[in-house]
Amino acid sequence: RELNELGRVNPLALEEFAALEERYNFLSTQLEDVKAARKDLLDVIDDVDARILQVFSEAYADVEREFQQVFSALFPGGEGRLLLTNPDDMLTTGIEVEARPPGKKIKRLSLLSGGEKSLTAVAMLVAIFRARPSPFYVMDEVEAALDDVNLRRLLGLFEQLRSQSQLLVITHQKPTMEIADALYGVTMRDD
Repeated sequence: RELNELGRVNPLALEEFAALEERYNFLSTQLEDVKAARKDLLDVIDDVDARILQVFSEAYADVEREFQQVFSALFPGGEGRLLLTNPDDMLTTGIEVEARPPGKKIKRLSLLSGGEKSLTAVAMLVAIFRARPSPFYVMDEVEAALDDVNLRRLLGLFEQLRSQSQLLVITHQKPTMEIADALYGVTMRDD
């Protein structure tokens, strides 16, 4: 029995106890629900991480293989490859592009000429396109910095790509326009 300050029995003690007990049971149930939901979410996160790891690993392997082939086609005698910055943790790793044009010992992209950088970037794009084909691609002046020899090599890759996809290429280069199935011209007024 509960006594109030004056030493008397509190007649509402049972009701207060029942209310507190009900509140305690409600909160205990809610806490268990939250713990179960947290566990379920962590399980979902683990499943998603495993799927991301699988998809990324497969895509990386495919793109790396394609990049080596595409780079060799664009830079005959050269060597290009992709490297993981942290292969032990595939969920947080980065990817480095290593490019060595023929006759050069450098591998860092920052040391390449502007045309070599452009061609390496296009090689990466084409490698992704070939590894994971899409019904169409849009390219905006990707060949603008290329000389005639490298442009011809790139156009050879475009020919391969368009065997399974449609290409929309925005260009000022006549050789690119010459291989097109359809041309659309855009002009600007003088003013």
